[in-house]
Amino acid sequence: MSDPMRPPVSHHHPEPTSLRPGPSRSRASLRTAVVWEVLQEALERRVKATGRESLDVLDTGGGSGNFAVPAARLGHRVTVVDPSPNALFALERRAAEAGVADRVKGVQGDAHGLFDVAERGGYDAVLCHGVLEYVDDPAEGVRNAVAALRPEGVLSLLAAGLGGAVLARALAGHFKEAKQALDDPNGRWGTGDPVPRRFTAEQLTGLVEGAGLRVGAVHGVRVFADLVPGVLVDTEPGALEALLKLEEAAAELSAFHSVATQLHVLGETGGAAETSEAGETGGAVEA
Repeated sequence: MSDPMRPPVSHHHPEPTSLRPGPSRSRASLRTAVVWEVLQEALERRVKATGRESLDVLDTGGGSGNFAVPAARLGHRVTVVDPSPNALFALERRAAEAGVADRVKGVQGDAHGLFDVAERGGYDAVLCHGVLEYVDDPAEGVRNAVAALRPEGVLSLLAAGLGGAVLARALAGHFKEAKQALDDPNGRWGTGDPVPRRFTAEQLTGLVEGAGLRVGAVHGVRVFADLVPGVLVDTEPGALEALLKLEEAAAELSAFHSVATQLHVLGETGGAAETSEAGETGGAVEA
């Protein structure tokens, strides 16, 4: 049986042109801003390390291009693998509207058969966002993502967090469901739960390290964004930007990882980790 990277019906959330919120932008951008900041910095490091302005990026389960199109805007070549034809059609349209159609390629496929449609060992960066929740074997999904990396590359892994779901159910007054999610091996709160699997930060970092990568960073995503009433953010002047700054400040603190709606792990191959450390050392010497 093939491991779907997403359910047949697309669950991608449309994002604004920029992932950084502004006065006229929606709360949707807030949900990806922290991840994008980390990813953009990682891509910049790879550009400096390789000496190439354009990287090869693989976005598994990338759907309509929430991250692929912004990455292409930076000048990178992005291949998006997704099982949904509708999502890939939306990706094509979105890339064309952004003027990056020549740098974005969408192909239909899934995590289990990734190398039927993607090149093994051919990418400087691999995005695996919202995939592990749906595959039959998360460890295999991570191994495949890592196998797609070049000897010096980075993996951006984003998955649903267990603690965030428990907290959300409890705050909604569904205490039995919160307890069910806490006790369930897959972190599900019941048969009506649309997410097949959730993770702790320890589980995700274990998968990344088990696939042979060094964990470069762990971030909690949507720690507060899903809990704050929308009317408060939409009507209070400056609230959106203030909430973003709060999310960014809390994202790196391990104390908040256990209550985040999503968890982001940045993994690096041995070669990439060495060049990153060398670059940081060089910067310190120059200063």
